[in-house]
Amino acid sequence: MSKKVAVVTGANKGIGLAIVRELCKAKFTGDVILTARNEKLGNEAVKMLKSEGFEVSYHHLDICDQGSAKQLNDATETFGEQAEVTMRTNFWGTLWVCHALLPLLRPNARVVNVSSFVSKKALDTCSPQLQAKFRDTELSEEELCLLMGQFVIAAQQGNHQAQGWPSTAYGTTKIGVTVLSRIQAHFLTKTRAADGILLNACCPGWVRTDMAGSKAHKSPEEGAQTPTYLALLPDGMKEPHGQLVWDKTVQEW
Repeated sequence: MSKKVAVVTGANKGIGLAIVRELCKAKFTGDVILTARNEKLGNEAVKMLKSEGFEVSYHHLDICDQGSAKQLNDATETFGEQAEVTMRTNFWGTLWVCHALLPLLRPNARVVNVSSFVSKKALDTCSPQLQAKFRDTELSEEELCLLMGQFVIAAQQGNHQAQGWPSTAYGTTKIGVTVLSRIQAHFLTKTRAADGILLNACCPGWVRTDMAGSKAHKSPEEGAQTPTYLALLPDGMKEPHGQLVWDKTVQEW
């Protein structure tokens, strides 16, 4: 369990929501639980905050209902649990699929891994030592996997920030996806230089999905523009390759 837990009531909107966001911005060293009477609105608020790079969990709470208050006592999901589940979904899942499919690529194939702008924001909050590792063009896939595992262990022990990691599990897993894409692109350049294969990571943007909620800026169709652009890069192009791209623009890593 984390040493600290912040429970914010009535937090799906207004002052409560602002308090949750400010706690996250202040890098509160513990778990932040957003509570609300309305489950749909509460989950939408959590999805919105996660899309901003903040780690928050939701629990139903009606402060006028004593039973509801008692149920809150048993419901805390630790940051370590969030880190393990999110890492398995975002990073390890992407890695496993790539291991299965990259050997099948034909000449002029295009590979697009879905990362996020949150990866860049999370990178900027890493310690200088971790930033240097994640920007190292010679970092191997094995070393990256080791780093991702170290983050999960640190998150489970509650000392990830003391070790220089960000306070966002989602953002850290997306660092992994972005760096994995750089590593894979470098490998393809070394082993299949004549085949014209391009591999990139992209950010679709803040899209109105189940994760981001209805307040996100982009429609799913708008979010599909950059991934589709990268998937349809014409034969003969050599760039972008091994880049993080959003709004069809290469971003500095």
